[in-house]
Order: sequence, then C-alpha cells, then structure tokens
Amino acid sequence: MSDPAETARRHARFEALCGGLRTDLFRFAFWLARDRAVAEDVVQDTLLRAWRSLDSLGEDAAVRPWLLTIARREFARRFERKRFETVDIDDMAVLEDPALGAEETQEFAELRAAIFALEDDYREPLVLQVLMGYTTEEIAEQMGLKPGAVLTRLFRARQKLRAAVVGEAAP
Repeated sequence: MSDPAETARRHARFEALCGGLRTDLFRFAFWLARDRAVAEDVVQDTLLRAWRSLDSLGEDAAVRPWLLTIARREFARRFERKRFETVDIDDMAVLEDPALGAEETQEFAELRAAIFALEDDYREPLVLQVLMGYTTEEIAEQMGLKPGAVLTRLFRARQKLRAAVVGEAAP
C-alpha cells in the first residue's frame, strides 16, 4: 500500500472508527490488567493490531466488539510471553487514579477493591455489562459462552460483591 491517497483514506477510516473508542478501550484494558502501564501497552498493541487488520473488519458497526476482542487477546498474549509479579490489591495506588472516574469515597473504594478481587471469570462479564454497556448476548459472543452462562456469572459476581462489600452471605 504505497499509494499516499489510499493510505490517507485508510487512516481517516481508522480514526473515524477507532478514535472515539480509545477511552472505552483503555477502561476495559485497565479493568483486565489492574495496572495503568499494562493497560496502556494493551491499548497500544490493540490499536496497532487493529490498524494492521482493518480490512478484516466486516461491518463498521461491529468495531467496538472487534476492538474489545483484540484487547482481550492482546492482554492474554502478554501472559503467554512473560510472567508479572503479583501485587497485593491493598498496595495498589490505582485507587487514586483519575482515569477511573468519579470522586473517591470509602464505599466506592471498597467496591472497586472488591471488583478487582473477583476472579477473571466473574470480573470480565461484570465490567463488560456495567462499564461498557454490553448486553448479555454481546458478552456471550465476546467471551465465547452461552447467554445462560453469562447470566450465571453475572449473578455470582454480584453475590460475591455483595458479600465482600455489605457482608451479606450468598443465599
């Protein structure tokens, strides 16, 4: 692709499709990684891979789930290549990160810590639904599960959060 006009058209299409989704992509990567630097790397790798495979995107309307799928795979690839040190959730400075949104309260901090403490199988569908606004069917498609399995994971994630934050035992 050495034609400058074609490169410019491709760049414009990429920016139109992906440019507005960078914040959502970062937020999703951050919730997966629990680390700002790793999330930034995942987003960068995701956008690079998306640029390279832009022609494989079937419908422009499918760009958001397409990018999130790439991000999930890029995140998984990081762990195939190397192992990171684990960090105690209480020691993380993430709780003061303005990229996470609203004003910090004790309840909000406890809820965030409880979400971070969830196993990946429960945290990921919860984040996709609550933060990203995905439907159960979209989450099922993203995670390669049946909608019933997603509903079960969402239900259990909420039970675990309730138990961690409020102290209520799961029924």
